[in-house]
Amino acid sequence: MRVVIVTESFPPEVNGVAHSVLRTAEHLLRRGHQPLVVTPAPARGAQSPAHTFGAGGVPDELPVVRVPSVPLPGYPQVRIALPSRRLAAAIQGHRPDLVHLASPFVLGARGAQVAARLGLPVVAVYQTDLAGYAHAYRAGRGLGEAAAWHRIRSVHGLAARTLAPSTPAAQDLTAHGVSRVQLWPRGVDSARFHPRHRDEALHRALAPGGEVLVGYVGRLAPEKRVDLLAETATLPGVRVVVIGDGPSAPGLKAAMPGAVFLGRRTGEELARCFATLDVFVHTGPLETFCQTIQEAMASGVPVIGPAAGGPLDLVAHHRTGLLVPPRDGAAVARAVTALAGDAELRAAYGRAGRAEVTARTWEAVGDLLLRHYAEVLAEHRGATVADVVLPAPTGADAAAGVAAAPRTADPVPPLVAAPVPPPASPPAAPPTAPLTEELPA
Repeated sequence: MRVVIVTESFPPEVNGVAHSVLRTAEHLLRRGHQPLVVTPAPARGAQSPAHTFGAGGVPDELPVVRVPSVPLPGYPQVRIALPSRRLAAAIQGHRPDLVHLASPFVLGARGAQVAARLGLPVVAVYQTDLAGYAHAYRAGRGLGEAAAWHRIRSVHGLAARTLAPSTPAAQDLTAHGVSRVQLWPRGVDSARFHPRHRDEALHRALAPGGEVLVGYVGRLAPEKRVDLLAETATLPGVRVVVIGDGPSAPGLKAAMPGAVFLGRRTGEELARCFATLDVFVHTGPLETFCQTIQEAMASGVPVIGPAAGGPLDLVAHHRTGLLVPPRDGAAVARAVTALAGDAELRAAYGRAGRAEVTARTWEAVGDLLLRHYAEVLAEHRGATVADVVLPAPTGADAAAGVAAAPRTADPVPPLVAAPVPPPASPPAAPPTAPLTEELPA
């Protein structure tokens, strides 16, 4: 199968979209397919830190076409593609069976239009809550929430199938008029992120007084609401560690003088930081999935997340961690207090979280994507899925006996047709739990 992946972000950029696109392209190569990636060009001289995306980096055999781009005003880490003939030429020249749009907005919208002109089926992957971002950045004049949803409907309306990473994201899409929505989650490297990477020497260095290490990992930007950790940073016996970089860093450092800011960490160093935490907290209320929660769980660390968006699918309340009301710093501090004072409970949540994600591999998730591709191609050709022949596994996968079909034993959500049912409410806390009244009904 020949596939063009049009993505708004790709390495050397470091973010969830870039990471998932790279993993997807790698899987297509492993399964004998022929992907081509089209993406905005990075800033001149930009390079990913060593081993950001694993030991191999971007495979040499993966063709990548980079179109001219400019930095997003006020957020130069994000690149916006300029109009260019390279996109249409790349799609036409690759002769794809299918076009995959990764978090489409600017370049992806143009990719959808080119695919429509060429009569090619499109699979669009929804990954970024653009309407929420518009609200967070107060982009009322040029890009309000209503305008963002109009754009999302327009782009995804050209797709044969829209893939949402979580049940709440799928529900949000269908509620705003996007049709043909199904689930496609994200994988996690549970060998790279593993409890064995815990480093007690690093823990002593970060918490010399024996404090409980409470960490956030991710971009430091307004929509991530890392400022909600300010109250937690004042708790006795707790040391807040912030790992990441972004435009909000100066303000956060001023607001949390007692916290440790490590900047961006990647590769083995990031895995070591994850596993060395005692509690992981994600504060962003706009996550369509939240990959760092999965990475913390794989690292055997209990998690605290907002009861909104992707974390609702990931965090089993009072089993792998705690869910708290979004945008509530006091609730975050209370949840941290509950876990900081109970080492056995932290260990139990950490073990349960690890067990939850261990088999949720990128290979299993990649094979689910191939099933989506096969179904879309079958619909496009007026055939059955059985008529869409997918190559057998090659190389190491073939030697290990990996099948091309989805691995039904892996705990990844099944294909779910739209409309997607609403997520279940978090289970009620036991009477002795301090957070019962803080949870949504």
